[in-house]
Amino acid sequence: MEKVILEQKDAVDWVFRGEGAANLVLAYSGSSPLFMGKVMRILKSPRNAKNGVKANGVLTTHERLLWRDNEESTASPNREIVQQLYVKHVMSPLLGQKHVDPGVRVLVTKEFLESVEKNVTCHRPAWRVDSSRVDTNCDSVLIISDHSVFPTGFLKGEPCITVEIKPKCGFLPMSRFIAEENAVKRTVTRFRMHQALKLRNQEVPEYSEYNPLDLFSGSRDRICKAIEALYATPQNNFRVFLNGSLVFGSLGRGTDSSTILVCEALENALKKVIQADNGLCTTSFIQLVAETVYTSGVLDQLLEVQKLDTCDIEGAIHAYYNVISEPCMVCRELSKDKLSHPYASLHSIPLDESLKIVKDYLIAATAKDCSLMISFRPTEDGDLLSGSSHCTVYLGSTNQVFEYKVDTVAIFVRLFLFIINAKILPLV
Repeated sequence: MEKVILEQKDAVDWVFRGEGAANLVLAYSGSSPLFMGKVMRILKSPRNAKNGVKANGVLTTHERLLWRDNEESTASPNREIVQQLYVKHVMSPLLGQKHVDPGVRVLVTKEFLESVEKNVTCHRPAWRVDSSRVDTNCDSVLIISDHSVFPTGFLKGEPCITVEIKPKCGFLPMSRFIAEENAVKRTVTRFRMHQALKLRNQEVPEYSEYNPLDLFSGSRDRICKAIEALYATPQNNFRVFLNGSLVFGSLGRGTDSSTILVCEALENALKKVIQADNGLCTTSFIQLVAETVYTSGVLDQLLEVQKLDTCDIEGAIHAYYNVISEPCMVCRELSKDKLSHPYASLHSIPLDESLKIVKDYLIAATAKDCSLMISFRPTEDGDLLSGSSHCTVYLGSTNQVFEYKVDTVAIFVRLFLFIINAKILPLV
């Protein structure tokens, strides 16, 4: 992308698409060929942060040691650039370069960011507005492809339906470092334990029946069961876009359950893409998503990266204390009869081995919390396209052939603080 600086007058062309814990996502609505089919990711800052103090400082000394293989990242002046380089050099090779877009950074003025802040506030969930705002101290933003559309489809007016799924962790940990009192982790997924915790804390009104093990199972029936469960209780784990506009799911904390009105709205939107009888478009769409996940094997590589975590947090935390060269706070809290546990052996391993355990744990954590976006567009003649740059899938219930593409998004670098926070999360 040619060098450009976005100014205050350009802010009107960027509209709110959604947000996560650390970033706002804006979609481009203007006419510049440079940005058509693109979205912008803007860093947020906590409202309680001191004026002029950035919450996203550079890597710590030990974090630089961890990522020393990538000198460009360790020398980066701020965490925004570290994040982009992490996606480019670490996660993209692991997840597949055709599925990951690290993006490019574009310079912006402070006035541009201030205008964006004013323009999007009314579209953001109130609880997000109360806790954070656009970080106007930034001098650049990240521009990436809009994965809810095909690269050229929006120019031709072709219909496109996209589903965004947060698969979560697709396996049960079997680490020998899991304490007996936490043995439930070997039989119940972390997602389902968190669901119970959220329900107890009244963060969600009902328990989701989604089980990540179904989605990652490789079984057509179990995959379909997983998609149906996500549709029934999407929360923030399942969203649907039509031509880049959200038609199902939420931009905020998530949709708790699929009400009749919400389901009818999705059914009507799907009629533009899926040629099914009235009332059957949603059912056919769920079949389409499940069939694509099953036949494409899109989750295989993601699961492989997730399984880099071989020690679980209960082992990784000990390697972390080795890396930072501090007495292990976990071991200090153990009773004497537990000091003979395999934990003790972790504190006698070489530094490089400790670094590998921590690095693999953090990379796996990224893979456990990213999202997949699968986009579909019907082919004109209904034939399987041999010359297309995209894969195709056949939907038997409607006798349609769809081109599809898969993108991995929400890929965020996990730093040392993540390990401490993960260790103190309660089990249900």
